[in-house]
Amino acid sequence: MWETAIEGAIATIASNIDRFGDSYPHVGEGSRYTRIENNDWTNGFWSGLLWLGYEYSGDERLREAARKTTASFRQRLKDNVVLDHHDIGFLYSLSAKAEWIVEGSETAKELALAAADVMMKRWRKAGGYFQAWGPEGDPVEGGRIIIDCLLNLPLLYWASEQTGNPVYKEAAKAQAEKSRRYLVRGDDSSYHTFFFDQRTGEPVGGATHQGFGNGSTWTRGQAWGIYGFALSYRYTRDPLFLETSKRMAVYFLEHLPEDGVVYWDFHLPEEQPKYRDSSASAIAAAGLVELLSHLDQKDTAFKDLRDGLQYTMEALVSKYSTNGDGTEEGLLKHGSYHVRGGLAPDDYMIWGDYFYLEALLRLERGIDGYWYERNRERD
Repeated sequence: MWETAIEGAIATIASNIDRFGDSYPHVGEGSRYTRIENNDWTNGFWSGLLWLGYEYSGDERLREAARKTTASFRQRLKDNVVLDHHDIGFLYSLSAKAEWIVEGSETAKELALAAADVMMKRWRKAGGYFQAWGPEGDPVEGGRIIIDCLLNLPLLYWASEQTGNPVYKEAAKAQAEKSRRYLVRGDDSSYHTFFFDQRTGEPVGGATHQGFGNGSTWTRGQAWGIYGFALSYRYTRDPLFLETSKRMAVYFLEHLPEDGVVYWDFHLPEEQPKYRDSSASAIAAAGLVELLSHLDQKDTAFKDLRDGLQYTMEALVSKYSTNGDGTEEGLLKHGSYHVRGGLAPDDYMIWGDYFYLEALLRLERGIDGYWYERNRERD
């Protein structure tokens, strides 16, 4: 099942090279991807898909298209195009760092390290956190952290490994610890976002931006937590991060709908639209692969987590993938971006496509994503 799904996905990606040209896919609109310039937080996922496709297939067209995106990200950094946010890791881990991991390109490595320096500008020393959005001191966005940031931290952990400078890792670990303490609730559900006093760093309270409500659980946020805390464990070996990832994964799987793919929020009132978010399930699946790689098979949760991963992936492949369509641009149907904001419910999500293929390749071929350096010799 996995191999057939991978072959279909890579055929779609290859077809999209000509369709997209120099533009980047963003979210679906009528079962076609909207095209944007390299100016959004989502652009790196197209790069990541190209690198994954090349690693699996060896298709030179995918390689050249992937390298072209790295050049685009180099220009974006030079021109400082919409980089005043914390999602630098999503952009440069899947483009420049991916090229370094796959090909050992020193220029790509230097670009990724420069991007890590840009992200460090988001560090707020007084509060001890990375501010997600807005300029320092912003009356609305100042003091905000969000759970998505956990997937941006690997760029900083990696930067410490490559440079020997502990500052990146220390900040990343502090952010992960603050996220563990304040974004994860006592019942293992999660807030999307949390605010701190900008001057003192004192906690103010949890909220949401894309979930149904402040007290609900946005499913994509829960998925970011599963994968993000597992990655922080990989880099720090702090057992609290592994335990938190495991607890969040158990919560996610215990709240799955019967067909195995989550709605956009776990706590939707009856009158709310029941849109799915296949991208949340794809992120969670990739996170489960990472989490399971660190757990002893004797762990009491291991079998349930492994079975949950299998159930989720079978559901995505058999019920939500576009495999065999022939004219599709996306890999997964029924994703949701920002339902309350009216943005792209029930369509393609480029990040969902990326994590779906990453999970498939990890399961079938042992090809990891681009969140950490792989232990292998270069050609």
